Amino acid sequence: MGEKSAQKKQYILDTARRVFAEKGFKSVTMKDIVEACGISRGGLYLYFDSTEQIFQEILSMEAQEADDLFTGHISEEDTAADILTLFLKEQKKELLQQKGSLTVAVYEYFFANGSTDKNNMLHRQFDAGVRVLEKLIKTGVASGEFYCEDPREAAANIMYVLEGLKINAKTFGITEKMVDGQLAYIMEGLLVEV
Repeated sequence: MGEKSAQKKQYILDTARRVFAEKGFKSVTMKDIVEACGISRGGLYLYFDSTEQIFQEILSMEAQEADDLFTGHISEEDTAADILTLFLKEQKKELLQQKGSLTVAVYEYFFANGSTDKNNMLHRQFDAGVRVLEKLIKTGVASGEFYCEDPREAAANIMYVLEGLKINAKTFGITEKMVDGQLAYIMEGLLVEV
């Protein structure tokens, strides 16, 4: 794919992301994306076959951007507690971001596809988060920063809390104070008192 073609594809993805954030997944049609992009239907189909294909690519792109953003802020001097704090701060930003969030579209997409198998992207991202947090907690235990008898279960619990907060943010709302309270509880449960 040439540079101009790659730029056009990226433009379509960026525009489609805004459409999905605004309308969710179920309501978006290829026509919506064509109109938002200001391109012909044929121009869109040159790059994508369906809204599902576009959405899957957006999810992959989002996951990679989140990984890059997070790892880009970590330095060699950072402790496990520093890294966990950074991770939780990034989660807080996402939780409190109302405009432009894909949360509703993501849940609609996975509910519509009824895929609960371990190969769906949401499941893989959740499992990857558990693995990263488990490794981080083990590192913190080894350095004496954290106390945790079961790092795997602690990591899974953190991911479940974050997932629950995402749902709450979109269903009955969430305040910064509520998020801060839950994130503080996570840290307090791990940190070794000095």
